[in-house]
Amino acid sequence: MAWLPKLTKGQSLVELLVAMGLAAILIPAFMAGVMASREGWAQQEQRLAGTASLREAVEAVRAVRNRGWTSFAVNGVYHPVVAAGNWQLAIGSEVLGDLTRSVVISDYVRGGQVDPSTKNVVVTVSWSSPLANSVASALVMTRYLDNLVYTETTEAQFNAGVKSATFVTNTAGGEVVLGAGGQGDWCNPNLSIAALDLPKSGVANALTAIEGRAFAGTGENASGVSFANVTISNANPPVAAIAGTFDGFKTNGVFGEADYAYLATDSNSKEIEIINLTTNPYSEAGYFNAPGNGSGDSVWVAGNVGYMTDGAKLYTFDLSSKSGSRAQLGVVNLADEGRRVVVSGTYAYVATEDTSGQLQIVDVSNPAAMTVVGQAGLAGGGEATDVYINASASRAYVTAGKLFIVDISTKTGSRPTVGSYNTSGMMPKGVIGVSGNKLIVVGSGGEEYQVVDVTTEGSPSRCGGLNVDTGVNGVASVMEQDGDAYSYIITGDAGAEFRTIAGGPGGRYSSSGTFESAALDPGYSTSYNRISFTGATPSETTLTAQTAVSVDCQSYTFVGPDGTSGTFYSVTGGSLPLGYNTGRCFKYKLYLTTTDAGTTPVFYDLTVNYSP
Repeated sequence: MAWLPKLTKGQSLVELLVAMGLAAILIPAFMAGVMASREGWAQQEQRLAGTASLREAVEAVRAVRNRGWTSFAVNGVYHPVVAAGNWQLAIGSEVLGDLTRSVVISDYVRGGQVDPSTKNVVVTVSWSSPLANSVASALVMTRYLDNLVYTETTEAQFNAGVKSATFVTNTAGGEVVLGAGGQGDWCNPNLSIAALDLPKSGVANALTAIEGRAFAGTGENASGVSFANVTISNANPPVAAIAGTFDGFKTNGVFGEADYAYLATDSNSKEIEIINLTTNPYSEAGYFNAPGNGSGDSVWVAGNVGYMTDGAKLYTFDLSSKSGSRAQLGVVNLADEGRRVVVSGTYAYVATEDTSGQLQIVDVSNPAAMTVVGQAGLAGGGEATDVYINASASRAYVTAGKLFIVDISTKTGSRPTVGSYNTSGMMPKGVIGVSGNKLIVVGSGGEEYQVVDVTTEGSPSRCGGLNVDTGVNGVASVMEQDGDAYSYIITGDAGAEFRTIAGGPGGRYSSSGTFESAALDPGYSTSYNRISFTGATPSETTLTAQTAVSVDCQSYTFVGPDGTSGTFYSVTGGSLPLGYNTGRCFKYKLYLTTTDAGTTPVFYDLTVNYSP
């Protein structure tokens, strides 16, 4: 018997509703999948087109940068175009069919400062259909290395620079080496060179010198002239002669330049007297009147700033002009009366009468707001009378009852003494550094002129000397560009105050020297990007450098790779970034040293890359 299905009333309607429900769910999903697949292909095509357009724009930007930084490094929104067969950047974004392309150039900030040699570049390509999206590339672009290049390598180029205990040779086209140092003669001084009688009968007490010139002043009494300009011939032996004099003051200190001399005087109204050496007779150009009724004890000039000690104060004054009353810039209190001030870089070093702080180190990076940052107490020493700073400003040599060697490689805090020398009955008044790791200490009593070998700092030793019974009141030294070396002294002999003592050449190299290049002046403001040096440093020698960029081609501050005066480039070859150096004129300064008097470092060339 056959069974027939039993039909329930309404069953077909239920099945129909289920089928319609499934269709309502599946058909839209299927259609969406079909549509997404179609749009996905279109989106992928847009992305491929956008990426190709992006790559083209990036290459265009690089080409524009390589052709010239000035036309490239202007902040804004651009797009690449081809003109005269070259890529260029036109203002604004561009529309390429469905794509929009833009190049955005903006400043790059490094260490909180805008770096003029670097730019941020963002290249973007975007589209709005089938779905809004974009591709982008962020770039950091620097100046192209081959914009403009200057190379200094010839004898003629080097001879335009300023040499101090250095010499230019022409062994391989032009080099800078240490000058002859006279190490063989410093230790055997004599008074065979004719003395010079300064005018009137006063006792000279102040002395400084530059090549071919010495500047002397009275101090112990007012019977002599205030100032005598002494010319010294470049002969063998040299001949000293009076070029001119100036009177009217009792002089305690003197500083000389080619056209001006600066006197520290006892005058209450003109503690510093500025003398014009270009007039005949010499005349007053200007003066500095410090507050109160003190007197100038010592004077130093660095650039457009003058420095004077007056009692227990260090003053700075404006020398942007030499005429008339010069304005005070700043003042700082010292531990005691300042007997001598020497300025090197951004620091002033003051020898004081404070027997527990004979040397004070003053930060003068801002002459209007000076601060005492370091000091040295010289155990067993008395009041300081003089200080000499070596070329690298790493050592201070202080006379304070005897000679002390102070480590000032770090400027702040209490500075240590690394050595001392007993002058054996001589009361030292002055000290000067000469070539061959030698110092000359002068004074009264005992042996008044002593040559000290400081090759071994921990135990300096006497290597020569002279008896000058009338006493030696001051000493200066000059290393001539041709290698001759001399010291000049002023004595208590009223008939033969000025004496010249030969110290070289002796056939050996100076222990240290500097070379400052002539200015590179493109004639417009530019950015100096990279430098490279070539040099040789045999064993026991060093060769380092600093650079300076000036806006006005007058004032230069030499700095190292971190932008401070306390660091130096190592001259071993290769390119070195200059950092943020925008200005008109460029100079470099070399520092050469040797501990072997028969060996010298050699500087061959410098190349600087810059962009107009």
